[in-house]
Amino acid sequence: MSGELRRSGGTLDRHADADALPEATSQIRRPDEVLAHLTSVVGDVVVGSEWSVRLLYIALVTEGHVLLQGAPGIAKTLLVRRFAGSLDLAFKRIQFTPDMLPSDIIGNVVLNPSSRAFEYRRGPVFANVVLADEINRAPPKVQSALLEAMQERQVTVDGIAHPLPRPFIVIATQNPIEQEGTYPLPEAELDRMLFRLLLDYPSEEDEQSVIRRHHTPVEIAQDGPVADAPTIDAHRALMDRLYVDDEIVAYITRLIRATRDDKRISVGASPRAGVQLARAAKAEAMCEGRMYVTPEDVKRVAFWVLNHRVTLQPDVLTEGYAEGLPDERLIGRILTDLLDQVPVPR
Repeated sequence: MSGELRRSGGTLDRHADADALPEATSQIRRPDEVLAHLTSVVGDVVVGSEWSVRLLYIALVTEGHVLLQGAPGIAKTLLVRRFAGSLDLAFKRIQFTPDMLPSDIIGNVVLNPSSRAFEYRRGPVFANVVLADEINRAPPKVQSALLEAMQERQVTVDGIAHPLPRPFIVIATQNPIEQEGTYPLPEAELDRMLFRLLLDYPSEEDEQSVIRRHHTPVEIAQDGPVADAPTIDAHRALMDRLYVDDEIVAYITRLIRATRDDKRISVGASPRAGVQLARAAKAEAMCEGRMYVTPEDVKRVAFWVLNHRVTLQPDVLTEGYAEGLPDERLIGRILTDLLDQVPVPR
């Protein structure tokens, strides 16, 4: 099917001259090899993190941002720390509180007593991987400053724009249970998140493993960083060369438009969602060791790209409450229906 699909739009793109990824070099490892190593390293500390690591890696390569949502105590922060610590990239953690100011994250202009001149002191947002812990506790002005960093990859201080380092990714955490002292995330900010990962409690077997590890600590091997900034840049350049057939583009478009036509959804996905879904599918294909995208790549990442970009009708939410289903489960059910209904390229 894949070979036929790749030919359906005409001749192959001149960049996609092979089905498989190019071989690794002495400087740059293959993306699928890096992902496998990352999964192993993070999995040594965070049980059951395989799919989360995969999505975080896809977000890093595409320079998208991620929202981790889940109850306290399920290792959201530990997951991000271990993921970032496995890479040779600058990492900063910001603990958001209701009394924060924008300058607490982007920095400000201060007077240098030695030179008697004003100079800019950078804030913690100047890193490759930024952990925004409990982002919904940040007041609106702080979220606005972070929004500029996420979208423009720069911050503006005293009228001067300062570019952020690349790669740049914000991984935010949110506790959906506690609402006191929190601010709802603006829809514009949510729409700039590539993925929303809904982290649940571990399985009984995984939870036993967690307790066992803490009861009997195991020495964790440190083999050095799995990848650095040049490697991630090379993977992003490789991803941009992946072949995306016109039928895949049409399929993604139909999926996005289906969210707007479904009567159960009051606000569907934006055109930006389609762009993000295509990029995530390309990175997913690269993780599979291929230089072309299939409908299965789109399906595997669709829920994580779309689950925070649709708003359900009030009556649908009411029916869900009556069934004891949280909003995320309802959205998942509807998106699954759409994936089943939208015709898949053959």
